[in-house]
Amino acid sequence: MTIAAAAPARDAVAGGVAERPTAVRYRVIALIFLITSINYADRATFSIAGSAASTELGLSSVQTGFILSAFAWAYVLAQIPGGLLLDKFGTKRVYAGAILAWSLFTATQGLTGLIAGVSAVAMLFALRFLVGLAEAPSFPGNARLVAAWFPGAERGTASAIFNSAQYFSLVAFAPLMGWLVHSYGWRAVFWVMGAIGLIATALFVRYIHSPVRHPKINAAELAHIEAGGGLIRMEDAANRPQAFSWTNLRQLLANRMLLGIYLGQYCINVLTYFFVTWFPIYLVKERGLNIMEAGFAAAAPALCGFVGGLVGGYTSDLLLKRTGSIDIARKVPLVFGMLLATLIIACVFVEAEWLVVTLMAVAFFGKGVASLGWAVMSDVAPKQLAGLTSGVFNMFGNVAGIVTPIVIGFIVGATGSFDWALVFVGAHCLLTIFSFLVIVGPIRRVELAA
Repeated sequence: MTIAAAAPARDAVAGGVAERPTAVRYRVIALIFLITSINYADRATFSIAGSAASTELGLSSVQTGFILSAFAWAYVLAQIPGGLLLDKFGTKRVYAGAILAWSLFTATQGLTGLIAGVSAVAMLFALRFLVGLAEAPSFPGNARLVAAWFPGAERGTASAIFNSAQYFSLVAFAPLMGWLVHSYGWRAVFWVMGAIGLIATALFVRYIHSPVRHPKINAAELAHIEAGGGLIRMEDAANRPQAFSWTNLRQLLANRMLLGIYLGQYCINVLTYFFVTWFPIYLVKERGLNIMEAGFAAAAPALCGFVGGLVGGYTSDLLLKRTGSIDIARKVPLVFGMLLATLIIACVFVEAEWLVVTLMAVAFFGKGVASLGWAVMSDVAPKQLAGLTSGVFNMFGNVAGIVTPIVIGFIVGATGSFDWALVFVGAHCLLTIFSFLVIVGPIRRVELAA
């Protein structure tokens, strides 16, 4: 144990009586999970409201595709700047400001078509672009909070929890948003989700602090976190990571293993972005469901993805304990999960709506099992460039949010069907396997050149 870790440990046994550690870190990860669920729900607002909005506003499939992609254009471009803001100003201030901003931009989308002289396409694209800018610090912020609040042995599970929020989000919010469209019109989705985001901002400000500043944590829990490698003083100015430099970025982009991981994350996210953009529209236009039925149908695959994410994280940690091999622990669940995810292609050949939803559920369970990207990043990122490496990783992964909605929009526009769109998504599942097995090679922590 380091001297720094020993000091709080001595406090924890003051008077000869061992102090029971508090469990504040579990409340922190629960709140991060909730806020990340809202984050993903705000990304999916237009996918739920899009069918009704497109009809009222006269949007074509291609225009809808570009609007659905607007979020990702900004999200990708702002990843590195978002990470730098977190490093410079601290997680709490930047993250809280981000939640507030994306909630206001979400609510404003409900005014589309009500402002004379403003193009609906331009307004929706611009506002979704701004939502993407505002949400950029969220996942790097999550990673920083996990690094600060959890010892190394618990970070895989903690990362799986916040990452699984992307699936739980639609379990919780897709039925709500579908009901809002059905009962009150598509604009209500944006107004209600914006209001929920404002509540989340207040909760974040009230309950999220760095470990050393949290009023509810005791010395025993601090000692436990720090002894296990938790960066409890990450927010202190003296412990800030290296400043950004182009040399550092070039080293990250020249590393074959990292490039393979970045490609794999992009491919996995093709499936994610199909689900949060076109999937509800697919259920309405291709399968004949009404919007409320689509909202509830979308919840089943999302729930399976949520369960798969937890299963994947737990299985990976278990394999690591039993084998001692990071390669086996990360790659076995990933390959198995992506093979299951290719079943999305089978939806082309079935007619029954229940069977389509079942196949999608199995595919998203597999995708959840395979979603170990953030755990892999904790294994390989250079210690002095963890923030920058995570920002580049998330930037590459979310290029899928630009490509997927646009490509599917063109495919549907050209063919009048989603069949080739499903093949496009399924092919990326196979490319993920190739990337991790052939390009990545052995998973090792990157050591930077002097």
